[in-house]
Amino acid sequence: MNKMIKDALILFAITLVSGLGLGAVYNVTSQARAQQEQKTKNAAYQAVFDGADHFDEYKINDSDQKKIADYIKKMDTDEVKANGASDINADINEIMEAKDKDNNVLGYVITVTDNEAYDGKIQFSVGIKEDVTVNGISFLSISETPGLGMRAKEDSYKNQFNDKKVDYFKYSKTGASEDNEIDAMSGATITTNATTNGVNAAIFCFKYITGGAE
Repeated sequence: MNKMIKDALILFAITLVSGLGLGAVYNVTSQARAQQEQKTKNAAYQAVFDGADHFDEYKINDSDQKKIADYIKKMDTDEVKANGASDINADINEIMEAKDKDNNVLGYVITVTDNEAYDGKIQFSVGIKEDVTVNGISFLSISETPGLGMRAKEDSYKNQFNDKKVDYFKYSKTGASEDNEIDAMSGATITTNATTNGVNAAIFCFKYITGGAE
């Protein structure tokens, strides 16, 4: 009987130590992952707003999130979708104020996840100045088809959004002819649609939080 109790206690001790060890490894791994994610975010913020000295979170609650989502839906008119774009299906993940060294707000960096990509979702940050000029976009997460949708990360595609002051973007399969048009990626219309809708969601979000909501 004593041997059974002793064996049970030994097994318990081994299990406890193993559990604590795994927990410690998980915590270290989680911290490293969180640090890497923040590093990636910071790089994206700087990429789309290199004139900023620092970035502060623009806090929104659940009620604000719903109002922003409703406003995006309202602004996603037939005119916006005239070239065949789908209804916007995107989530605003984070809003950061881009500030100078004197703490003046220069604009915003809005991180959005569009749920219409070929692989399901893409996430990127959009830098927008106070005058509604889009600085550019920087991808945080994208897993589209190599050689097709993954070309969205190439400068030749994503730079089409740079330095554009427009109410919204649309894409063209036959060649962009207007300032708010971008050239769709050949063979990757779904990814083109997702990025365009995501940028539009960010623009509409910007208008809402800066008082441009109708």
